[in-house]
Amino acid sequence: QVQLVESGGGLVQAGGSLRLSCAASGRTFSNYAMGWFRQAPGKEREFVAAISMRGSTTYSYYADSVKGRFTISRDTAKNTVYLQMNSLKSEDTAIYYCAEAGGTTTLRTEYDYWGQGTQVTVSS
Repeated sequence: QVQLVESGGGLVQAGGSLRLSCAASGRTFSNYAMGWFRQAPGKEREFVAAISMRGSTTYSYYADSVKGRFTISRDTAKNTVYLQMNSLKSEDTAIYYCAEAGGTTTLRTEYDYWGQGTQVTVSS
């Protein structure tokens, strides 16, 4: 049974930073791609970032709206993926979800497992 547990959300002022964590359990972490999505009130869940490994090479992908501000990383020893969020804006306010997929993808429908989400609120 795959479990994903997010943490690190909270309230921050615009321009500030937060780091989200997602602890994974249940299957070999390094074999799968991990992604972060977010959902703001009244909006669809959207892709934020994804990370995967092929051999010793790590690949990361970002939505244009967060490129240059957010960084996704993973610690395979801790089975944890992180999302470092800098220069936060009010439009980054959302529930952030981590998810696991069999292959590298930015498509929400191709992620098999999801965490429960963590709220990020950016005040202007």
